[in-house]
Amino acid sequence: MGRLKEFDKDAVLHKAMLVFWEKGYESTSIPDLIGSMGISRSSLYETFVDKKTLYLETIEHYKKVRQKKRELLLNAPTAKEGIKELFISHIDSAYDENFPKGCMITNAAVTVVGADSTFSQLVKDNFDNLEKMFYEVLQKGQYSGEIHKTKDIKVLSCLLLNLNHSINLLSKVKKEKQVLYDMIDTVLDLI
Repeated sequence: MGRLKEFDKDAVLHKAMLVFWEKGYESTSIPDLIGSMGISRSSLYETFVDKKTLYLETIEHYKKVRQKKRELLLNAPTAKEGIKELFISHIDSAYDENFPKGCMITNAAVTVVGADSTFSQLVKDNFDNLEKMFYEVLQKGQYSGEIHKTKDIKVLSCLLLNLNHSINLLSKVKKEKQVLYDMIDTVLDLI
């Protein structure tokens, strides 16, 4: 009979997520992960199978951690309020000193897409889901009369998706958050 695992899987998954987020998939070694997670090599392999499987699980964990932002978008009283709340939260989290800069998904899009079809599909699905959410919120805004019917919400959805990921990249190099808040207001005026 095997030994019982003596660790909280979500807690060690969170620690692994931070390492992958900071260093990227390719630059993260098994010793980096073991050191950060505080588990043995055998526990890592028994629980997560291999580095790729662990990385995919950390992406899913990351999506759960960041779900609150998407709920702000979907639960706001108006489309524009939801978009603004999502982006304010997004900017704040992209600059949060308790986490690596930017976004784990955006980092994956820049570093691992194309290298592995599973990673590429995961990033594409995440991008598609966020764009679809923006579209649905904008569509509700058109139905309510908040957003004019002549606005091309398909194009606006893509614009918001790009804005989301550009904030992630800018947070890595641009220190001033206020410019990003002002950018959101400018985009909302266009909608």
